[in-house]
Amino acid sequence: MLDFLFTGWGAFWMTLFMLVPFAAIFTWVVYRKSVVDSAASGTARKSLSRLEGVWLTVVFVVFVAVNLASMKYMPTIATAHAAASGQPLQQVDLTATSWSYQISIREIEAGKPVRFSGKSADTMHGFAVYHPDGRMLFTMMLMPGLKNPTSIVHTFNEPGIYKVRCLEYCGVAHHRMADELVVVKRST
Repeated sequence: MLDFLFTGWGAFWMTLFMLVPFAAIFTWVVYRKSVVDSAASGTARKSLSRLEGVWLTVVFVVFVAVNLASMKYMPTIATAHAAASGQPLQQVDLTATSWSYQISIREIEAGKPVRFSGKSADTMHGFAVYHPDGRMLFTMMLMPGLKNPTSIVHTFNEPGIYKVRCLEYCGVAHHRMADELVVVKRST
């Protein structure tokens, strides 16, 4: 329903919506105590004014509500929902080595969930997938020596050529560690 609030510019404006009132009140308090009334406060230390109580309550409620509403966008939650949906997953296994990826499947069907399971053979690597328009869709950190692979489920909605890049510095040729995934139209 309010998906736009948790992605892209919507997330930026939501952050400003929560930050600007806090910054305004903080600035007002600092100004009042440094310029208008620099003397010690006459308020008893253990009491809380009604305004402070209301402010803290509103901030707490907004913070909790926004975090609860955004949970479905967390990769681990989205992965669990996709796996539990009963829809068959396309499986892509990958191994990162200095300075390339070994990817089991490079052609993926749009509209079907894909489980990416990755390991690193030598050092820290990243596996970041970019939409054809340049937006990063997701990233995984691949660490050497792990018993189980790092895994994430993602559904590609549009056909196209998706770039893959390493986002963890992995040595002298790190800048050349790139690959591609081809997303094709869903077969009927």
